[in-house]
Amino acid sequence: MIYDLHSHSIFSDGTLSPEALVERAHEQGVNVLALTDHDETKGLSAARKKAEELGIKLINGVEISVTWRNNQTIHIVGLNFDPASEALQNGLIEIRTERIRRAKKIAEKLDKCGIPNVWQELTEEVGFEAVTRTHFARYLLDRGHVKEMQKAFTKWLGKNGKAFVNGKWASLEEGVKWIVEAGGQAVIAHPVRYNMTRTKLESLVIDFKACGGRGIEVIANRSTPDEIAQTASIARRHELLASVGSDFHVPGNPYVELGRNLELPTDCKPVWHDWQLKPG
Repeated sequence: MIYDLHSHSIFSDGTLSPEALVERAHEQGVNVLALTDHDETKGLSAARKKAEELGIKLINGVEISVTWRNNQTIHIVGLNFDPASEALQNGLIEIRTERIRRAKKIAEKLDKCGIPNVWQELTEEVGFEAVTRTHFARYLLDRGHVKEMQKAFTKWLGKNGKAFVNGKWASLEEGVKWIVEAGGQAVIAHPVRYNMTRTKLESLVIDFKACGGRGIEVIANRSTPDEIAQTASIARRHELLASVGSDFHVPGNPYVELGRNLELPTDCKPVWHDWQLKPG
């Protein structure tokens, strides 16, 4: 069984429709896929219909931006929840509203730096207003303002970038609570990406578990053996369930593909250990 519990479609910052994402997962041999768009669940229905046609299991998923302690942004993946939950959907509306506010501010800063009309062009291209920093990065790359995606964050969109705008997200406690109240499991996404010291990461895990968090991504896109060993150790010591996910966004990236290199260490307890899964 191949599980991939972190992926994105055009309903956030991916480039494939939910249907095309599921088709690609099927081609890559994925048996169980979670669609985890940023702060949005609109793609789940279409993804599930396609998954049923192809005979793979689609898990309800979402990736929520939250704030921890001193304005540290953390991403929490919600898995296997009821998307009809009023508390969850109301919370996601709040975050999407903030994301739009931030995106407009970023566009204003880019305009002042001599890159005009970004907001209008981006919303026309993307087709909805939940524009993420990844959309801005692709825009800057496609228009020749940077030579690679990472430069877009370093020069423009990251913490020290010319167009950086800090997001005011829900708290860690709120985000986890929404997922739990919807009957799901909350998982810390790509923990090593936050560039924390081990002590700080341990503190995050303690706070996360205290407010109802259940799991941690032991394998996230491009995890190295050392990173997998580190997060697996954290999962064991804190009795967290282990999750895996490619964090797939776009085809053509040779380092990030659906279902690739996602085998958990045998001494980790998987997040799906008690899921009642049926084909399709």
